Amino acid sequence: HFGSSFCPKQIGWPSQALSNSASRFTYRSEAMGQSCQKASADKTYEPRAGGGTSAGAGAGMGGDKFNNIVMMTDSYKVTHHLQYPPGTTRVYSYFESRGGEYKDVCFFGLQYFLKKYLVGPVVTKEKIDEAEAYFKIHFSHPTWGYDEKLFNRASWEYIANKLKGMLPIEIKAVPEGTVVPYKNVLFTLENTDDKCYWLTNYLETLLVQLWYPTTVCTQSREQKKIIVKFLQETGCQDVIDSGLHLFKLHDFGFRGVSSVESAATGGAGHLVNFMGTDTMAALMCCKEYYGEAASGFSIPASEHSTMTSWGKEKEVDAMRNMLEKYPKGLVACVSDSYDIYKACEEYWGTELKKMIESRDGVLVVRPDSGELPKIVLDVLSKLESKFGSEKTSTGHKKLPPCIRVIQGDGIDIKSLEMILGAMKDAGWAADNLAFGSGGALLQQLHRDTQKCAFKCSNAVIAGENVDVVKDPVTDPGKKSKKGRLTLEKGSDGILTTVTEGKGNADKDELKTVFLNGKLMIDQTFADIRARSNA
Repeated sequence: HFGSSFCPKQIGWPSQALSNSASRFTYRSEAMGQSCQKASADKTYEPRAGGGTSAGAGAGMGGDKFNNIVMMTDSYKVTHHLQYPPGTTRVYSYFESRGGEYKDVCFFGLQYFLKKYLVGPVVTKEKIDEAEAYFKIHFSHPTWGYDEKLFNRASWEYIANKLKGMLPIEIKAVPEGTVVPYKNVLFTLENTDDKCYWLTNYLETLLVQLWYPTTVCTQSREQKKIIVKFLQETGCQDVIDSGLHLFKLHDFGFRGVSSVESAATGGAGHLVNFMGTDTMAALMCCKEYYGEAASGFSIPASEHSTMTSWGKEKEVDAMRNMLEKYPKGLVACVSDSYDIYKACEEYWGTELKKMIESRDGVLVVRPDSGELPKIVLDVLSKLESKFGSEKTSTGHKKLPPCIRVIQGDGIDIKSLEMILGAMKDAGWAADNLAFGSGGALLQQLHRDTQKCAFKCSNAVIAGENVDVVKDPVTDPGKKSKKGRLTLEKGSDGILTTVTEGKGNADKDELKTVFLNGKLMIDQTFADIRARSNA
C-alpha cells in the first residue's frame, strides 16, 4: 500500500520483527476481509427516515462502505477515551470560523451531514465488527502487537444495544443561511449520556467537514455582493429587481472538485446565493436533504467537442446548427475554437445576425481563452460593432437584448471584480456579462480560508463543571473560547458569542437541531436562502 519507497525502519519497526509478524498480519488481513464479506452478505440496508441512508446503502461495489460512523474519525481519536480525566461524564465542544478572508460567514451544510450520517440507528454490531477488524491491523505493531484497550468496543456496543444505535448527543446550531460575523460560535455539540463523554470529539472529524459548504457559500455570497454593486453602479437596477442577477454566476465546478460529495455540498452552498448551475449533484443534494425540488437551472450550451467536430471550415455551420436546434430561449455557444474575433464579426455579427435578431430568445457568446479583462472588452466591442448598443441610466453601454456574453475561463472572486471594474471604466454595463466559475468556486479554498475549528470549551469531571480553554503562547490567534456558549443579538443587531456560561438562554440564537439520533428541525432551502439575504 505504501509503494517501494516505504521503509518500516523509519517508523520504528525493526527488520527482525517483520518476518515474525508476517503470518499474524496475513491472518488479520484475511480475517478482516471475511468479516467485511459476512457483513455485506448478511445485512440488507434500507434508507433511513429523515433523508439519509444507513451504511452500505447505494449502488456500486459493496454499497457505501464509507458510511460507518465508528470509522468516520481520525485514527488517534479511537484511543482518546483513555485520555480524559477520571470521572469525566460530559464533554461540550463548539465549531467556529476563527477568522479568515471574509468577515461575514454564511453558515450552511449541517443538515446534510446530520441526515446522511447521524440520524437514526447508525451504530450496529456489524459496523462495530467491521471497524474492529480494521483497527486490529491499523494499530498493530510487529514488536508490541495490538492493545485491545485502544478500541472502545464496550461503549460502542452500549450505544448499539442500550441506545438502539442512536447517538447520544445534542447539537445546537445557528439556523442555516444565517450570516454570522467570523470569530463566533456556529454550533455546539455535547454528549447526553454520561457513559459517552468520549463521543463528542470523536465526531469532530466528520462535522468539521462543514467548513467546506460553509466556505463555498460564504465566498459565493461575497461574489454576489460584488455583482450587485456593479449592476447598480452601471444602471442595471432592473436586473436586480427582476431577480436575474441570481443567474450572473453559473457553477461550472462539478468536474473540478475532488468528489461527488464535494460537488453536492459545495454546489448546494453556491445555490444558496445563485440559481444557475451545471452541477447536477448540487440539485440532488438540495432536493434530498433540504426539500427543494427546483434549486437551480441551466440552458442548452455547446462545448468544444460539439463545435470542432464540424471542422474549422464548417464552424459557421456548427453555430447555425445551434440556433436551428434551439429556436427559442437562451442558448450559449463557445466561440473561440479557432478565432473568437472572426466568430463575433463574421459569423455571429454577419452571416447569422438576422437569425439572432429575429430569434425569440438570447444568444450567449462564450470566449474561453485570452487575457483578462482584455478578451471580455474585445468581445463586447466586436459584438457592438455589428449589433449596436443602447445606454443605461448611468450612460453605460448595453448590447441589444438578443445577445449577451459569458466568461467562464479564469474566473475567481478577484478576476470577477477586476473584469467588472474594467467594464465599468470602459463604459460597459455589468448586465452585458455573466460568469461561469469552476475550480475557483468549489475547489480553490480550504479549511483555513475561514480558519474553521472545533474545540472543547467545557466538561463535567467528577460532578464538577469545568471550563476548558486552549491558549498557546506561540499563536494567540488559536486561543479558544471558554465555557458554555450562547450566540446573542445585541441592541445593534450584531451577533456576538457570550462565553463562560454567562449568556441568556432566552436570547440564544443556537437551536437544538439534533438530539439523541433524531433531527429536531428540518430546514427548507427556501428559508435558508431568505436568511442569507436578510
